[in-house]
Amino acid sequence: MKFGPVPVSEAAGAILAHSVKAGDQKLRKGLELTNQHISVLEKAGHSEVIVARLEPGDCHEDEAARMLAAALAPEPAQVNLRVTEPFTGRVNLLADGPGVVVLNTAALQRFNLVNPMITVATVPQYQQMGAGGMVATIKVISYAVPGSDVMHAARLAQDSIRLAAPVHRTAGLIVTDIPGGPPNEKGIAAIRGRVEALGMDLSDIKIVPHRVDELAAAVSDLQGDVAMILTGSATSDENDVAPSAVRAAGGFVDRFGMPVDPGNLLFIGALENKPVIGLPGCARSPALNGADWVLSRVACGIATTGEDIAGMGVGGLLKEIPTRPQPRAGKGK
Repeated sequence: MKFGPVPVSEAAGAILAHSVKAGDQKLRKGLELTNQHISVLEKAGHSEVIVARLEPGDCHEDEAARMLAAALAPEPAQVNLRVTEPFTGRVNLLADGPGVVVLNTAALQRFNLVNPMITVATVPQYQQMGAGGMVATIKVISYAVPGSDVMHAARLAQDSIRLAAPVHRTAGLIVTDIPGGPPNEKGIAAIRGRVEALGMDLSDIKIVPHRVDELAAAVSDLQGDVAMILTGSATSDENDVAPSAVRAAGGFVDRFGMPVDPGNLLFIGALENKPVIGLPGCARSPALNGADWVLSRVACGIATTGEDIAGMGVGGLLKEIPTRPQPRAGKGK
């Protein structure tokens, strides 16, 4: 692509690089100049404009963006995405419903290394999305790029962006009750909001005493594709009431504790083929916490093992509270 100033008389067919005021008109950058535009510029006293001209083998920004989007998501409807029409070298990939974003991060990095003018920006890996949310934006920065670079980037990142939709449709919740414990209504409402944001129904709610036997029976009888447990007293050990109840019901606990704050006191396991999530106390609030990350992945059928949870620590500091004292603060340690 050639870029630079040219006489107005020679600018027909070129792309205007910068917006220009011409009399009572404003010719916007990116406009392909016609003879009529040249006449307007000359009448307004302009003798020179800065333009871009495509050279043989170049690909216009809009066509390049369209081709790149088609490579990143060749069958958008099959991966729960919608693709916008290109405009000023940009195409957006939008969520076609609730779900979790799954990226081939290595391929996307290679894509972004081909040519600095060819870019894709995405939300983070495993980001939960609502319908219409922007998953990625493909932007061709210059007015044109070499077609060979477009083809190379496209080959490197085929099928690299998708949205995993929920595979579970219902969830059940058990809340354990203790004398003087937190009110249950607020916690249930917050969890219902999370479940419904994923397109699921909170189909069964049970409130039982905070004891192993009662909780184990409730876990066994709970309806729903996913089981959640919110205890009236925080789970503080892998042999505490809630993990013990899951095992007593015939299930197992894969991991207790997660390196995400807030959300440390979460545990995950299963009973037969049903995922079981022991929610941390912070799940009583609608604010983002580690439980959101786990629930969204489980709901969408994304493997969420103890090893996966261990990997959530990088980026897992979700909220820093300035007024919260650090351990041993003020004790000279």
